[in-house]
Amino acid sequence: MITSKRFSICTFTRSNILLVITLLFPLSLLGAEQPVAQPSQPESKSTPPVPPEQQSDGFDFADKPRTYMTEKIIGVTSYMDRFFGGNRHYQESNQSVFRLDLTRLVGYGDNHKFDLSGKLNLRLPGTEGRLRLWLATETENDINDSPTKDTHTQQNSDATTKNTTLAARYAAPQKNAWTFGTDAGIKLPINHLDPFTRAWAGYAVPVNDWRLKAGESVYWYNSLGVGETTQFDMEKDLSSSRLFRSSSSAQWLRDTQNYNLVQSFSIYHTVNDRSAVIYQASAGWITNPAFQATDYVMLVFYRYRMHQKWMFLELSPQLHFPRDKQYQASPAFSFRIEALFDETD
Repeated sequence: MITSKRFSICTFTRSNILLVITLLFPLSLLGAEQPVAQPSQPESKSTPPVPPEQQSDGFDFADKPRTYMTEKIIGVTSYMDRFFGGNRHYQESNQSVFRLDLTRLVGYGDNHKFDLSGKLNLRLPGTEGRLRLWLATETENDINDSPTKDTHTQQNSDATTKNTTLAARYAAPQKNAWTFGTDAGIKLPINHLDPFTRAWAGYAVPVNDWRLKAGESVYWYNSLGVGETTQFDMEKDLSSSRLFRSSSSAQWLRDTQNYNLVQSFSIYHTVNDRSAVIYQASAGWITNPAFQATDYVMLVFYRYRMHQKWMFLELSPQLHFPRDKQYQASPAFSFRIEALFDETD
Protein backbone atom coordinates (compact mmCIF):
# COMPACT_ATOMS: atom_id res chain seq x y z
CA MET A 1 0.00 0.00 0.00
CA ILE A 2 1.03 3.59 -0.45
CA THR A 3 2.04 5.19 2.78
CA SER A 4 1.64 8.83 3.75
CA LYS A 5 4.57 11.20 3.88
CA ARG A 6 4.86 12.31 7.50
CA PHE A 7 7.26 13.07 10.28
CA SER A 8 6.76 13.61 13.98
CA ILE A 9 7.02 17.13 15.35
CA CYS A 10 8.19 15.59 18.63
CA THR A 11 11.46 14.39 17.14
CA PHE A 12 12.09 16.36 13.95
CA THR A 13 12.51 20.07 13.30
CA ARG A 14 12.79 20.14 9.54
CA SER A 15 9.32 21.71 9.34
CA ASN A 16 10.85 24.82 10.94
CA ILE A 17 13.16 25.14 7.94
CA LEU A 18 10.19 24.96 5.58
CA LEU A 19 8.31 27.61 7.57
CA VAL A 20 11.33 29.95 7.56
CA ILE A 21 11.67 29.55 3.79
CA THR A 22 8.01 30.47 3.37
CA LEU A 23 8.15 33.50 5.68
CA LEU A 24 11.37 34.95 4.29
CA PHE A 25 10.73 34.27 0.62
CA PRO A 26 7.07 34.64 -0.41
CA LEU A 27 6.26 32.17 -3.12
CA SER A 28 4.61 34.82 -5.21
CA LEU A 29 8.00 36.55 -5.41
CA LEU A 30 10.19 33.48 -5.82
CA GLY A 31 7.98 31.84 -8.41
CA ALA A 32 6.69 34.86 -10.29
CA GLU A 33 8.09 35.88 -13.58
CA GLN A 34 8.48 39.64 -14.04
CA PRO A 35 6.88 41.04 -17.17
CA VAL A 36 9.34 42.16 -19.79
CA ALA A 37 8.67 45.52 -21.38
CA GLN A 38 8.22 45.17 -25.11
CA PRO A 39 9.45 47.95 -27.38
CA SER A 40 6.66 49.80 -29.06
CA GLN A 41 6.17 48.94 -32.70
CA PRO A 42 4.75 51.28 -35.27
CA GLU A 43 1.36 50.32 -36.53
CA SER A 44 1.43 48.55 -39.81
CA LYS A 45 -1.04 49.75 -42.39
CA SER A 46 -0.86 46.53 -44.31
CA THR A 47 -3.31 43.77 -43.51
CA PRO A 48 -1.63 40.52 -42.40
CA PRO A 49 -2.18 37.64 -44.77
CA VAL A 50 -4.97 35.25 -43.90
CA PRO A 51 -3.73 31.68 -43.49
CA PRO A 52 -5.31 29.20 -45.89
CA GLU A 53 -8.03 27.02 -44.49
CA GLN A 54 -7.10 23.46 -43.69
CA GLN A 55 -8.48 21.05 -46.23
CA SER A 56 -11.38 18.98 -44.93
CA ASP A 57 -10.88 15.25 -44.71
CA GLY A 58 -14.56 14.41 -44.49
CA PHE A 59 -14.74 13.97 -40.72
CA ASP A 60 -15.40 17.58 -39.68
CA PHE A 61 -18.72 16.53 -38.15
CA ALA A 62 -16.80 14.78 -35.32
CA ASP A 63 -14.85 17.87 -34.18
CA LYS A 64 -17.53 19.53 -32.05
CA PRO A 65 -18.66 16.36 -30.20
CA ARG A 66 -15.03 15.47 -29.46
CA THR A 67 -14.22 18.98 -28.16
CA TYR A 68 -17.33 19.02 -25.97
CA MET A 69 -16.65 15.58 -24.52
CA THR A 70 -12.95 16.31 -23.92
CA GLU A 71 -13.63 19.60 -22.13
CA LYS A 72 -16.43 18.07 -20.08
CA ILE A 73 -14.40 15.10 -18.82
CA ILE A 74 -11.17 17.01 -18.25
CA GLY A 75 -13.02 19.89 -16.56
CA VAL A 76 -14.71 17.68 -13.96
CA THR A 77 -11.52 15.68 -13.33
CA SER A 78 -9.37 18.79 -12.91
CA TYR A 79 -11.85 20.39 -10.51
CA MET A 80 -12.00 17.26 -8.33
CA ASP A 81 -8.22 16.91 -8.12
CA ARG A 82 -7.76 20.63 -7.51
CA PHE A 83 -10.25 20.68 -4.62
CA PHE A 84 -8.81 17.61 -2.91
CA GLY A 85 -5.30 19.00 -3.32
CA GLY A 86 -3.80 15.58 -3.99
CA ASN A 87 -0.62 14.71 -5.82
CA ARG A 88 -2.29 15.04 -9.19
CA HIS A 89 -2.99 18.73 -8.72
CA TYR A 90 -0.06 19.50 -6.44
CA GLN A 91 2.66 18.28 -8.78
CA GLU A 92 0.96 19.31 -12.03
CA SER A 93 0.09 22.82 -10.82
CA ASN A 94 1.80 25.59 -12.76
CA GLN A 95 2.38 27.77 -9.70
CA SER A 96 4.60 27.66 -6.65
CA VAL A 97 3.01 25.86 -3.71
CA PHE A 98 3.98 25.19 -0.12
CA ARG A 99 1.77 22.67 1.68
CA LEU A 100 1.76 22.01 5.42
CA ASP A 101 -0.20 19.10 6.95
CA LEU A 102 -0.91 18.23 10.57
CA THR A 103 -2.26 14.67 10.87
CA ARG A 104 -3.47 12.44 13.69
CA LEU A 105 -4.40 8.80 13.22
CA VAL A 106 -6.28 6.69 15.77
CA GLY A 107 -7.14 3.01 15.64
CA TYR A 108 -5.26 0.72 13.28
CA GLY A 109 -1.85 2.18 12.49
CA ASP A 110 -1.96 4.61 15.42
CA ASN A 111 1.51 5.88 16.33
CA HIS A 112 0.22 8.01 19.24
CA LYS A 113 1.62 11.21 17.74
CA PHE A 114 0.59 14.26 15.79
CA ASP A 115 2.59 14.21 12.56
CA LEU A 116 3.63 17.32 10.67
CA SER A 117 4.68 17.11 7.04
CA GLY A 118 5.54 19.71 4.45
CA LYS A 119 6.12 20.03 0.71
CA LEU A 120 7.57 22.87 -1.29
CA ASN A 121 7.05 22.94 -5.06
CA LEU A 122 8.88 26.05 -6.26
CA ARG A 123 8.38 27.28 -9.82
CA LEU A 124 11.69 28.75 -10.97
CA PRO A 125 11.44 32.03 -12.91
CA GLY A 126 12.38 32.14 -16.55
CA THR A 127 11.52 28.48 -17.20
CA GLU A 128 7.76 28.76 -17.92
CA GLY A 129 7.13 26.35 -15.05
CA ARG A 130 9.16 23.54 -16.61
CA LEU A 131 11.97 23.58 -14.04
CA ARG A 132 11.10 23.35 -10.35
CA LEU A 133 12.73 22.97 -6.99
CA TRP A 134 11.18 20.20 -4.92
CA LEU A 135 11.55 19.92 -1.15
CA ALA A 136 9.48 17.41 0.82
CA THR A 137 9.39 15.17 3.85
CA GLU A 138 8.63 11.58 2.97
CA THR A 139 8.98 8.04 4.21
CA GLU A 140 11.84 5.91 2.95
CA ASN A 141 9.68 3.25 1.36
CA ASP A 142 7.43 5.70 -0.50
CA ILE A 143 9.67 5.60 -3.52
CA ASN A 144 7.26 6.48 -6.29
CA ASP A 145 5.94 9.99 -5.76
CA SER A 146 3.55 9.68 -8.65
CA PRO A 147 1.27 12.56 -9.68
CA THR A 148 -1.48 9.99 -10.19
CA LYS A 149 -1.34 8.49 -6.72
CA ASP A 150 -4.96 7.95 -5.74
CA THR A 151 -5.25 6.12 -2.41
CA HIS A 152 -6.19 7.90 0.80
CA THR A 153 -5.28 5.32 3.42
CA GLN A 154 -3.20 6.02 6.53
CA GLN A 155 -0.96 3.31 7.95
CA ASN A 156 1.41 2.66 10.81
CA SER A 157 4.78 4.36 10.28
CA ASP A 158 6.55 3.62 13.58
CA ALA A 159 9.20 1.46 11.88
CA THR A 160 9.61 3.68 8.84
CA THR A 161 12.53 6.06 8.52
CA LYS A 162 11.60 9.68 7.81
CA ASN A 163 13.58 11.64 5.25
CA THR A 164 13.71 15.01 3.59
CA THR A 165 14.04 15.01 -0.17
CA LEU A 166 15.62 17.86 -2.14
CA ALA A 167 15.40 17.61 -5.91
CA ALA A 168 15.29 19.55 -9.16
CA ARG A 169 12.39 18.53 -11.38
CA TYR A 170 11.93 19.19 -15.09
CA ALA A 171 8.67 18.64 -16.95
CA ALA A 172 8.64 18.91 -20.73
CA PRO A 173 5.78 20.78 -22.43
CA GLN A 174 2.77 18.58 -23.07
CA LYS A 175 2.74 17.33 -26.63
CA ASN A 176 -0.59 16.07 -27.89
CA ALA A 177 -1.64 13.54 -25.24
CA TRP A 178 1.87 12.90 -23.89
CA THR A 179 3.68 14.29 -20.85
CA PHE A 180 7.31 13.70 -19.90
CA GLY A 181 9.42 14.62 -16.91
CA THR A 182 12.49 13.80 -14.90
CA ASP A 183 14.05 14.72 -11.58
CA ALA A 184 17.24 14.12 -9.67
CA GLY A 185 18.17 14.86 -6.09
CA ILE A 186 19.18 13.53 -2.70
CA LYS A 187 17.52 12.32 0.45
CA LEU A 188 18.74 13.73 3.74
CA PRO A 189 20.01 13.58 6.55
CA ILE A 190 23.50 14.74 5.70
CA ASN A 191 25.20 11.79 7.40
CA HIS A 192 23.27 9.34 5.22
CA LEU A 193 22.82 10.93 1.81
CA ASP A 194 20.80 8.90 -0.67
CA PRO A 195 21.04 10.18 -4.27
CA PHE A 196 18.32 9.25 -6.75
CA THR A 197 17.03 9.95 -10.22
CA ARG A 198 13.66 9.36 -11.84
CA ALA A 199 12.00 9.70 -15.23
CA TRP A 200 8.36 9.32 -16.14
CA ALA A 201 5.98 9.50 -19.07
CA GLY A 202 2.20 9.78 -19.18
CA TYR A 203 -0.47 9.42 -21.82
CA ALA A 204 -4.10 10.57 -21.50
CA VAL A 205 -6.88 10.35 -24.05
CA PRO A 206 -10.70 10.51 -24.00
CA VAL A 207 -12.51 7.44 -25.30
CA ASN A 208 -16.23 8.04 -25.76
CA ASP A 209 -17.29 9.39 -22.35
CA TRP A 210 -14.28 7.89 -20.52
CA ARG A 211 -10.82 9.34 -19.95
CA LEU A 212 -7.94 6.86 -19.98
CA LYS A 213 -4.59 7.73 -18.42
CA ALA A 214 -1.46 5.55 -18.40
CA GLY A 215 1.82 6.35 -16.70
CA GLU A 216 5.26 4.77 -16.45
CA SER A 217 7.99 5.76 -14.00
CA VAL A 218 11.55 4.41 -13.86
CA TYR A 219 13.87 5.29 -10.98
CA TRP A 220 17.14 4.51 -9.24
CA TYR A 221 17.89 5.02 -5.54
CA ASN A 222 21.34 4.40 -4.13
CA SER A 223 19.80 2.58 -1.16
CA LEU A 224 17.06 0.69 -3.04
CA GLY A 225 18.42 0.04 -6.52
CA VAL A 226 16.47 0.14 -9.77
CA GLY A 227 12.69 0.09 -9.85
CA GLU A 228 9.69 1.00 -11.94
CA THR A 229 6.01 1.76 -11.49
CA THR A 230 3.20 1.37 -13.99
CA GLN A 231 -0.17 3.03 -13.46
CA PHE A 232 -3.42 2.87 -15.41
CA ASP A 233 -6.50 4.99 -14.63
CA MET A 234 -10.02 5.02 -16.04
CA GLU A 235 -12.32 7.96 -15.28
CA LYS A 236 -15.96 8.64 -16.09
CA ASP A 237 -18.13 11.65 -15.38
CA LEU A 238 -21.24 10.27 -13.67
CA SER A 239 -22.90 13.67 -13.34
CA SER A 240 -21.97 17.32 -12.97
CA SER A 241 -20.92 16.62 -9.36
CA ARG A 242 -19.79 12.99 -9.40
CA LEU A 243 -16.76 11.29 -10.92
CA PHE A 244 -15.81 7.61 -10.99
CA ARG A 245 -12.14 6.63 -11.07
CA SER A 246 -10.51 3.20 -11.25
CA SER A 247 -6.77 3.25 -10.50
CA SER A 248 -4.41 0.29 -10.96
CA SER A 249 -0.69 0.36 -10.18
CA ALA A 250 2.21 -2.08 -10.08
CA GLN A 251 5.51 -1.22 -8.39
CA TRP A 252 8.64 -3.35 -8.89
CA LEU A 253 12.14 -3.35 -7.37
CA ARG A 254 14.90 -5.32 -9.04
CA ASP A 255 16.71 -6.13 -5.78
CA THR A 256 13.64 -7.74 -4.19
CA GLN A 257 12.07 -9.14 -7.39
CA ASN A 258 8.69 -8.26 -5.91
CA TYR A 259 5.65 -6.46 -7.29
CA ASN A 260 3.51 -4.29 -5.02
CA LEU A 261 0.07 -4.17 -6.61
CA VAL A 262 -2.70 -1.72 -5.72
CA GLN A 263 -6.22 -1.47 -7.09
CA SER A 264 -8.66 1.23 -6.00
CA PHE A 265 -12.18 2.24 -7.01
CA SER A 266 -13.31 5.74 -6.06
CA ILE A 267 -16.38 7.93 -6.42
CA TYR A 268 -15.73 11.67 -6.03
CA HIS A 269 -18.76 13.69 -4.97
CA THR A 270 -18.79 17.48 -4.83
CA VAL A 271 -21.36 18.41 -2.18
CA ASN A 272 -21.02 22.19 -2.58
CA ASP A 273 -18.32 24.79 -3.13
CA ARG A 274 -16.86 24.14 0.35
CA SER A 275 -16.98 20.37 0.78
CA ALA A 276 -16.53 17.13 -1.13
CA VAL A 277 -16.42 13.41 -0.34
CA ILE A 278 -14.55 10.40 -1.71
CA TYR A 279 -15.97 6.89 -1.30
CA GLN A 280 -13.16 4.43 -1.90
CA ALA A 281 -12.43 0.70 -1.81
CA SER A 282 -8.88 -0.53 -2.40
CA ALA A 283 -6.74 -3.62 -2.09
CA GLY A 284 -3.01 -4.34 -2.11
CA TRP A 285 -1.00 -7.46 -2.92
CA ILE A 286 2.61 -8.62 -3.09
CA THR A 287 4.04 -11.30 -5.40
CA ASN A 288 7.17 -12.41 -3.51
CA PRO A 289 7.72 -14.76 -1.71
CA ALA A 290 4.14 -15.67 -2.70
CA PHE A 291 1.18 -13.89 -4.18
CA GLN A 292 -0.92 -12.69 -1.25
CA ALA A 293 -3.05 -9.77 -0.16
CA THR A 294 -1.51 -7.27 2.25
CA ASP A 295 -4.59 -5.18 3.05
CA TYR A 296 -8.16 -4.49 2.01
CA VAL A 297 -9.49 -1.01 2.79
CA MET A 298 -12.85 0.72 2.70
CA LEU A 299 -13.01 4.39 3.58
CA VAL A 300 -14.87 7.66 3.34
CA PHE A 301 -12.69 10.74 2.81
CA TYR A 302 -14.34 14.09 3.64
CA ARG A 303 -12.63 17.39 2.80
CA TYR A 304 -13.97 20.76 3.95
CA ARG A 305 -12.69 24.20 3.01
CA MET A 306 -12.44 25.92 6.37
CA HIS A 307 -11.17 29.33 5.29
CA GLN A 308 -10.77 31.04 1.91
CA LYS A 309 -8.94 28.76 -0.54
CA TRP A 310 -5.98 27.77 1.63
CA MET A 311 -7.14 26.05 4.85
CA PHE A 312 -8.80 22.63 4.76
CA LEU A 313 -10.07 20.00 7.18
CA GLU A 314 -9.98 16.30 6.29
CA LEU A 315 -11.81 13.52 8.13
CA SER A 316 -11.54 9.88 7.07
CA PRO A 317 -13.12 6.87 8.81
CA GLN A 318 -11.45 3.70 7.50
CA LEU A 319 -11.89 -0.03 7.83
CA HIS A 320 -8.79 -2.17 7.18
CA PHE A 321 -8.47 -5.93 6.78
CA PRO A 322 -4.65 -6.28 7.02
CA ARG A 323 -2.56 -9.41 6.69
CA ASP A 324 -0.68 -8.65 9.92
CA LYS A 325 -4.04 -8.87 11.75
CA GLN A 326 -5.01 -12.11 9.99
CA TYR A 327 -7.45 -10.05 7.89
CA GLN A 328 -9.54 -9.15 10.92
CA ALA A 329 -11.53 -5.90 10.68
CA SER A 330 -9.34 -3.09 12.04
CA PRO A 331 -11.02 0.35 12.15
CA ALA A 332 -9.07 3.60 11.94
CA PHE A 333 -9.86 7.29 11.84
CA SER A 334 -7.69 9.97 10.25
CA PHE A 335 -7.85 13.69 11.09
CA ARG A 336 -5.88 16.31 9.16
CA ILE A 337 -5.60 20.08 8.87
CA GLU A 338 -3.95 21.34 5.71
CA ALA A 339 -2.65 24.81 4.90
CA LEU A 340 -1.71 25.86 1.37
CA PHE A 341 0.58 28.78 0.69
CA ASP A 342 0.47 29.64 -3.00
CA GLU A 343 -0.34 32.45 -5.41
CA THR A 344 -4.10 32.00 -5.09
CA ASP A 345 -5.98 35.00 -3.69
